[in-house]
Amino acid sequence: MPENHPDFIDTTTLHYASGTSAEEAVIRDAAGLAWVVNLGCLDLNPHPVRAEDLEHPDELRVDLDPMPGVNWSQIVDAAYVAQEVLEDVGLVGWPKTSGSRGLHILVRIAPQWSYRDVRLAAETLAREVENRAPGLATARWWKEERGESVFVDFNQNAKDRTVASAYSIRPLPDARVSTPLTWNEVRSARPEQFTVRSVLERFADVGDPHAGIDEAVGTLDGLLALAAELGPAEKPPRGGDGSGRRKSIMPLIEVARTKTKPEAYAALDEWKSRHADLVPALHPADVLVDGMRGSSSLWYRVRVNLQHVAETERPPQEELIVDYDPWASKERPGRPGS
Repeated sequence: MPENHPDFIDTTTLHYASGTSAEEAVIRDAAGLAWVVNLGCLDLNPHPVRAEDLEHPDELRVDLDPMPGVNWSQIVDAAYVAQEVLEDVGLVGWPKTSGSRGLHILVRIAPQWSYRDVRLAAETLAREVENRAPGLATARWWKEERGESVFVDFNQNAKDRTVASAYSIRPLPDARVSTPLTWNEVRSARPEQFTVRSVLERFADVGDPHAGIDEAVGTLDGLLALAAELGPAEKPPRGGDGSGRRKSIMPLIEVARTKTKPEAYAALDEWKSRHADLVPALHPADVLVDGMRGSSSLWYRVRVNLQHVAETERPPQEELIVDYDPWASKERPGRPGS
């Protein structure tokens, strides 16, 4: 949030469990929206709370995130399963394209539950979608365990997470827009249809498909009751080295840690050139390039899941091709500075 801003822009401060805080702009009208756009903020990511009550979200968010190798029809199928679950617990889902590769479903709720409860409700929804459509959708938190499926990303309901708003312009070459849809449109819609040019015409023709969202406020009672019925989610095994760190059930090797995404893919290409004989055995979802949170920006971790490589042919963990340390000379959260 810029220190100098117009008097007509309200602000509020969000406080996090880590002890950090963030001052955020509160956009209430067209003038405020014009101000943030003038700053170059075209991809807006609002928090799921109102400025008047920062501790009780009024929106549950379903983020359908496709793993590599997943096509659009699978995302759509997962969306309709999620809609079915929502209807069964008395909630109304409002679908929109993410503006990237996936779909979002927004669910307006009464601001009566904590972030923790909302996240639990979202995780329960994700688990039930997986139960009803195994292989199509997954609630598995660890990326290497998801396979070629649609991840129902419940963690977007954590306090420090946001998703692109409806009508946000995403940073892609074709300037795609995160676009509200009706459920009748979801099957035939494609993300690339909705750009800054086409959405203006669409809005003039059909208006806003989400215009009624604030009149469809629901309760989390059904999802929280289902959470109690399902019981706690399965926890991953911990390593036996005393560190308490999670032990993956998959044969993972780490390839690189890099400062930028291009460096990450360059390191991956280098690894593939060294192990060209293994590449044909890899599935799209076996290659894991993840943006990780550093002290002030993202860094990138590259891993390869060798589950589809014969055990006798799997290479051992090697020295990282690039070993970038995002915490060098900085203090890790909850740890003394280096």
